[in-house]
Amino acid sequence: MTPQQFPAPIDVAGVYDGIGQIYGSAWGPNKHYGYWENDADDSSVEEATDRLTDLMISGIAAQAGQRVLDIGCGIGHPAFRLVRASDVNVVGISVSHVQVAKANELAAEAGLADRATFQFTDAMNMPFPDGSFDAAWAFESMWHMPDRGQVVAETARVLRPGGRLAVADVIERGPVSPAGRAVLDHICANYAVSSLGTIDEYRKVLADNGFVDVEIRDISDNVGRTLDLMADAVETVRDKLVDLVGEEQATSLIDFMRLSAAAPESGYLFLTAVRA
Repeated sequence: MTPQQFPAPIDVAGVYDGIGQIYGSAWGPNKHYGYWENDADDSSVEEATDRLTDLMISGIAAQAGQRVLDIGCGIGHPAFRLVRASDVNVVGISVSHVQVAKANELAAEAGLADRATFQFTDAMNMPFPDGSFDAAWAFESMWHMPDRGQVVAETARVLRPGGRLAVADVIERGPVSPAGRAVLDHICANYAVSSLGTIDEYRKVLADNGFVDVEIRDISDNVGRTLDLMADAVETVRDKLVDLVGEEQATSLIDFMRLSAAAPESGYLFLTAVRA
């Protein structure tokens, strides 16, 4: 079965302010993949998504009082967990006004508004001074960036020397079969993705921008069940998705999740690096 192609959304904000809202209502507050230790791990979606957040928290190893940049912050739940776990100050950025407003609202409700703030900012052109953050992470946001190299360069600029970076991202894994290419193309066509990165690309762009001690793990097997479970969840709110995009595209989007879950070309990495 080949996923049907549809016109790409206007921009990243359009994805998360549209179908992303529906996906989130079915999936839960952590709008990202989950991490399971192995096939026998029966952790809930909430436990698995928290576990992936905890992996990111350990990756940046931020110390109390430090300032952390959250690149592509969503509505803030991973940032809130980071603040509570490490007693840091987080600045989250997003190109969705809806996400920024909701994240600041949730921070206030949680009593964290003094340590977690969110603003509308383009990650490829950040308004922050050089060396103004102690650590940074990009949690499933890099795949949306039109120029990942520019984002890495900007991140290197705003990080102090010795500052740590952690990235969790959907990637392309080769070799790519024709069926796998159809799945990857569907991702790009429907989720405001210019292209999917590879492990080799990440190694090069990090080295080119002064990052050292780069460690990259392919965790595709650990996160792989996410899309099947998400498809099941979205089926429960299928009527809302149909109202937004129509029956044909709703069917295609749900089918795509299952196809992507089974496609070895659709991978996932976790990396850490240090700003030299």
